[in-house]
Amino acid sequence: MPNRLAHSTSPYLQQHADNPVDWFEWGDEAFAEAKRRDVPIFLSVGYSACHWCHVMAHESFENDDVARLLNERFVSIKVDREERPDIDAIYMDATVSLTGSGGWPMSVFIDHDGRPFYAGTYFPPEPRHGLPSFTQLIMGLSDAWTERREDVLAAGVRIIKALESRTLPEAGERPPSTEELAEAVATLAEQFDRRSAGFGGAPKFPPSMVLEFLLRYAALTGDADALRMAEETLTAMARGGMYDQLAGGFARYSVDSRWVVPHFEKMLYDNALLLRVYAHWWRLTGSGLAERVVRQTAGFLLRELRTPEGGFAAALDADSEGREGAFYAWNPAQLIEVLGDDDGTWAAATLSVTDEGTFEDGLSTLQLLRDPDDAAWWERVRAALLDAREQRERPGRDDKIVASWNGLAIAALAEAGALFGEPEWIDAAAGAADLLVAVHLGAEGDDRLVRTSRDGVAGSTAGVVDDYGCVAEGLQALFQVTGDDSWLVLAGVCLDVAIQHFADGDGGFYTTADDATGLVQRPRDPSDNAEPSGWMAVANACVTQGALTGVPEYRSVAERALALVSVLGARSPRAMGWGLAASTALVAGPLEVAIVHAPDDSAAGDWWWTALMGTSPGLVTAVGHAGDDAVPLLRDRPAVEGRPTAYVCQGFTCERPTTDLSALAERIGARSSGRAE
Repeated sequence: MPNRLAHSTSPYLQQHADNPVDWFEWGDEAFAEAKRRDVPIFLSVGYSACHWCHVMAHESFENDDVARLLNERFVSIKVDREERPDIDAIYMDATVSLTGSGGWPMSVFIDHDGRPFYAGTYFPPEPRHGLPSFTQLIMGLSDAWTERREDVLAAGVRIIKALESRTLPEAGERPPSTEELAEAVATLAEQFDRRSAGFGGAPKFPPSMVLEFLLRYAALTGDADALRMAEETLTAMARGGMYDQLAGGFARYSVDSRWVVPHFEKMLYDNALLLRVYAHWWRLTGSGLAERVVRQTAGFLLRELRTPEGGFAAALDADSEGREGAFYAWNPAQLIEVLGDDDGTWAAATLSVTDEGTFEDGLSTLQLLRDPDDAAWWERVRAALLDAREQRERPGRDDKIVASWNGLAIAALAEAGALFGEPEWIDAAAGAADLLVAVHLGAEGDDRLVRTSRDGVAGSTAGVVDDYGCVAEGLQALFQVTGDDSWLVLAGVCLDVAIQHFADGDGGFYTTADDATGLVQRPRDPSDNAEPSGWMAVANACVTQGALTGVPEYRSVAERALALVSVLGARSPRAMGWGLAASTALVAGPLEVAIVHAPDDSAAGDWWWTALMGTSPGLVTAVGHAGDDAVPLLRDRPAVEGRPTAYVCQGFTCERPTTDLSALAERIGARSSGRAE
């Protein structure tokens, strides 16, 4: 049996390379083989850090009897959802429509034209909890294909027609106004969990994009409720079990509504988004908790997710030692073994580690519900527990590089590095950007992005719209903290491709390019999920690009793309967080701050930092000299009397320049004291 997965750039596919199932990758070969044999297709979609994907693999895909049935009756395709979000989006939509819920592993049965006729998620090896066994399922569907083919094909046609019949509401005439943003905040207040913070019940996901919107709205309007919802949620997440109290970094979500027990995998996109949100919380309020989370999470990214090529790996697994959470959970006896009786007992009380356990098998996740009175004691305990944990079997790492997720990490590390005076973080961001440019951008000899790479080798999957929007935003952040205008030029390249090849003609964006290999549908979704909507990511980056370059077309693209938010923002704000955040920038201007100074002026750094501390939503910064070769925002804006000079502008129309640093801070909402050291 040929091993078609062995050379994939996806660690998830490689995990299945030695299965007895005769897996194909998605492509013409698999569909041609299904037609030749006249059998249906079994599509299995998951990702490497997925706990239940591992469970189903061990129970079914590694089972010789199950594999024999699949090989005889189906052509089986394995897809990494992180490499192919377009395929995942189409068939997850079908799964949710058919079953009322979704998740991974996703198990879909499709015909020779890619139409799904049956779908679900995890199926057990024996009938359980109202689910058929996986063996019963594949035999029943195979028999239906053979004996009732017309019914099966008709079901696929009905499902696709039903999905195609759903349309987006007609967009408004313009992006949201301040009043419409206020309506979105009011809706969020109604949905807010006043007991445990966050939104909704279990499972509870970090609402990263919504939190960014709330912080921006609070800065824009001074709204106390918006700030309170953001702060209570950020505090609850940072103090609960979803946050790694020993080493930093956030797990993917909490399985309960109180942020106690996480689903333990750690994803790059979550940590990049949350790093940036906590940095913005600190910028707005000076919160000591925010600073701790920023420093620890940045350390986690550099220590545990950075690859030898300079990019950031996709994820850490939930499992080790064959169990979910084994690396992270503790019982009181284990704490005492490491720390001794007194310190171990105090640590158990401090970290909410109980005899009964908050997790499974008498184990507890670590929470830090309040800061210990003795900070030095806590640091000694934390270091000792971290050293002991390092002796455990570590979770696996999915070390592929995903372009969009690295774009988010670049933006977060560049901005946080500048705010907190950590040049190593900025260097790491630049290193990841160098990798994207060298390996992902123009790999086919054009300006297109490849979605993934591994070990410095580009994968075969074309970038989706998320990649262009998020990479552009990362490059824009690098420009603003380094002054290297090559990053701004490359951001424009990414956005120009997105506008030319992904636009839907109505102001929005498709997930795939106009010349991408055709699927049964061309997905298009303005809603955020665990990461920003690609549609809104492009809109957000276009707001920034227009403000930095003065090219009006970028702003026009953003305004058209965000017009839908004026309709959906107040109705479904939890799905529109990134679009709402971008809309606050349009309401605020955004402000453009040009800092002009002599090349050797030692005071320029303070001015630059103050500009970056500005809390006006979407504020952009350019720093340098005013020569003809300067970026547009700096041109024809000379320094006054040779001193560092700030120009605060909107739409490239500037106020009177100032050489008073305090006046600049007051104008842009920057805290002029409390610089992180």
